[in-house]
Amino acid sequence: MPEATKTQAANSLAADSSGPMGNYRWVVCALLFFATTINYIDRQILSLLKEILDREIGWTNAEFGWVNSAFQLAYGVGLLGFGWFVDRFGTKIGYAVSIAAWSVAAAAHAAVGSVVGFITARAALGLGESGNFPSAIKAVALWFPKRERAFATSIFNAGTNAGALIAPAVIPWMAFKFGWQSTFIAAGVAGFLWLFLWMPFYDVPEKSKYVKEPELEHIRSDREDERPQEKIPWLSLLGYRQTWSFIIAKFLTDPVWWFFLIWLPDYFNKTRHLEIKKSWIHIVTIYGIVTVLSIFGGWITGWLTKQGWTVTRARKTGMFAFALCVLPILIVTRVGDWTAVLLIGLAGAAHQAWSANLFTTVSDMFPKRAVASVVGIGGMAGSAGGFIFPILTGMMLDHFQKLGKITSGYAILFGICACMYLVAFVLHHLCAPRLEQIEIREARD
Repeated sequence: MPEATKTQAANSLAADSSGPMGNYRWVVCALLFFATTINYIDRQILSLLKEILDREIGWTNAEFGWVNSAFQLAYGVGLLGFGWFVDRFGTKIGYAVSIAAWSVAAAAHAAVGSVVGFITARAALGLGESGNFPSAIKAVALWFPKRERAFATSIFNAGTNAGALIAPAVIPWMAFKFGWQSTFIAAGVAGFLWLFLWMPFYDVPEKSKYVKEPELEHIRSDREDERPQEKIPWLSLLGYRQTWSFIIAKFLTDPVWWFFLIWLPDYFNKTRHLEIKKSWIHIVTIYGIVTVLSIFGGWITGWLTKQGWTVTRARKTGMFAFALCVLPILIVTRVGDWTAVLLIGLAGAAHQAWSANLFTTVSDMFPKRAVASVVGIGGMAGSAGGFIFPILTGMMLDHFQKLGKITSGYAILFGICACMYLVAFVLHHLCAPRLEQIEIREARD
C-alpha cells in the first residue's frame, strides 16, 4: 500500500474512533511549552545562585555581566545556525539536537568553579539553547492556522514564565540543601527526560498518526501554496524591510527581559536588603503575574481578528498597548517592595505578550519555509542586544556601588527598560506598516 494511502487510512480510522475533530495540535503546543519551561529554568539558575557564587567565586558585577554576555554571544551565533538547521532538517531533529546539547551544557556547570569556567559553560549552554525558539515557532507555523498562532505562541512562550516561576521556588532550596552544583545537574536530567516524549510524539501534521483528517484540514485551512520551491538563502532575507522590523524590535526589547532574568535577585538583595531566602517569594510572585497576564496578551489579538479586525490592526493595537504597560517601571525604585513586585510583574507580562505577538508577525509576513530563518536572524539581533546590556549593566552597577548609590544605578536601568518598547513599536511600524504575506523572490543560480 502506498505511503500516502496508509496515512489517509490511519487518519480516517482516528477520525472514526474519536469524533469530528481532534486537538492533537494542542498536545504539540504542550510539548513546546515544557521544553521552553526547562530552557528558562536553566537560564535562571545562575542569577538565583549569584548571592552564593559572589562569595565562592568572588566576581564583580562586571565579571558577572561578562559571564551572562558569553551566553548571549553564543546564543546569537547559534540562532543563525539553528534557524538554517531547522529549515533544512525539520523541527523534530532540530529540537532534539538543541535540547540534547543544552542539557549536557547545563550539567557541565557543576564541574566549574571560576569566572573563565562559567564563561565557557554559559557559552556552551547558549549554543544549545539557541535551537528552542526557531524550532518552536516553526512547529507552530506547521501545526496551527494563522488565526490560532498568536494564542499557541503565547502558550508555549508562557514556558519562559513558568521556568522563571519554578526556578526561584526550587533552585535556592536545592542549592542550600544539596549544594549549588545539584541544581545544574537536575536541569540537565530534565532536558533528557523531555526527549523521551518528543521523539515518539512529534512529527509534521501530515505524518503524525495522532492527527485526524478534520483536524488536518483545519490546520491547512489558510495555508499558503505548498508547491515545491527553492530554499531561501538567509542572507537574501535581509533585503526585506519586514525582516528588519523583526530584527530591530528584538534588538531593543530582548535585553529588557534578560535584565529581569539576570538582575532581579541582585536588585532585591542590593537595594531592598532581601537575600534570596526571603526574596524568592517576591520573584515567584512576579513570574506568577507574568504567566497569567501574558497568556491573555497572546489571546486577545487572536480574539480581535475573530471579531473582524485585520491581522495588522489587531497585532499593532495589542503591541502598542503592551508597550504602554511597561512604562510604570520608571518609578519602581521609589515604591515599596510589593508595589515594585506588581509593577515589574506587569512589565514582564507586557514583554511576554509583546514577544508572542512579535514572533507571530514573522509567520504573518513570511512563508513557512522562511519562518525559522527569519526568527533565527532576529533572535541573533536580540542576543546582540542581550550581549551588550549585561556588560553595561555590570559596569554601571559597579560604578554606583562604589559611590554608595546602587539604587540610583538600578533606577537608570529600569528607566531605559521602560522606554524601549515604545521606541521599538515605532521603528517596527515604519519597517512593516502592514502585516501581510510577502512574495519571496526566488534564488537564482
